[in-house]
Amino acid sequence: MSYRGYIKNGVVVLDEPAALPEGAAVEVEEVESPNEQGSKRTDPTLHECLKSVIGKAQGLPPDASRNKYHYLYGRPKA
Repeated sequence: MSYRGYIKNGVVVLDEPAALPEGAAVEVEEVESPNEQGSKRTDPTLHECLKSVIGKAQGLPPDASRNKYHYLYGRPKA
């Protein structure tokens, strides 16, 4: 089983309490925080992938974004 937490004043603090027996052997592995993952990102964002087609659609109904399921699948309009 794994637990998530953080280091505070040099001590591991778990996000959720865990009933671990006294003297239990544990293994601590450092992982990137979500903030660190975003700053090291090398793959393109969704915007970067789609920027060549943004704004290219023409002739759509004015309520196309709100009623996309109506136009795609015939569901009642919202």
